Amino acid sequence: MSMAIQDASAPAASKKINWYPYILIAPTFVTLIVVSLVPFIYAVYLSLHEARYGVVKDFVWFDNYIQLLTEPAFWNAMYVSGLFVLIAVPVQFMLGLGGALILNRGVAGRSLIVPLLFIPAMMAPVVVGLLWKIMLAGSWGVLSYNVVERFNIVTESSIFGSPHYALYALIFIDIWQWTPFMMLAFFAGLQALPPGPYRAASVDGAGPLRTFFKLTLPLMAPLLFIIGLLRIIDAFKVFDTIFILTRGGPGTSTESLSILAYKMTFDFWDIGHASALAVVVWIIFFIFCNIFYQVAKKKLNAF
Repeated sequence: MSMAIQDASAPAASKKINWYPYILIAPTFVTLIVVSLVPFIYAVYLSLHEARYGVVKDFVWFDNYIQLLTEPAFWNAMYVSGLFVLIAVPVQFMLGLGGALILNRGVAGRSLIVPLLFIPAMMAPVVVGLLWKIMLAGSWGVLSYNVVERFNIVTESSIFGSPHYALYALIFIDIWQWTPFMMLAFFAGLQALPPGPYRAASVDGAGPLRTFFKLTLPLMAPLLFIIGLLRIIDAFKVFDTIFILTRGGPGTSTESLSILAYKMTFDFWDIGHASALAVVVWIIFFIFCNIFYQVAKKKLNAF
């Protein structure tokens, strides 16, 4: 009889909800809603209205989006941001992975090299901007005097004053700042790989290249793709370095999407137009991240 009572009460006990995990994630979840979701919904609302100089006026449907997509400034900013990503991120990825492989094999002074690699990523964007403004300033900067002018690379007064080379200088600075970070991330991933498969590959006579492509890359695929995706997102929305060094100039040669959004908001106070730009960029990244995830999951087994 007692066993029957216990069996009857078992389903009721199994249906009891454990609220402890939800309580733990609740603060983060609420914070994300307050600081991310609510402002985004408000940005969508503003993008559908005529909003200028802090005053929300008439509902204009998709006029802000149509105006944005027909503006040459938007497509120029898309080109600048896209070129920045297409050059900076692959170079950072290859240099970071190559440096991580060298560190993983053991080099003299590794315990000193690894802490030094943190320095560029730890530096504030303002410091990075000022540092490189001094390095490449006019005719008296260290690199300007010894490299740029000596080899007659730029005829303008400063490399940042050249519409042809300013963007590439900014890309170089981004590579300098974030390649060590990617190197450290990949090095940590290599250190965490299990030694068993490598011993088996050595016994089977696999060479270094075969081991790298058949073992190292597949095992590190999740880390490689996560770090790569984060850097693509971060590089696409770069603002601080460009703002400090060129403010989008000369002309619009370094005007990225973030700089364009800043000018729309704080120079022209066209809030509705700037909100439409923010929503369009979000849609682009939402589609890109979903495609990126599906390809990495199904084709490369990264997740």
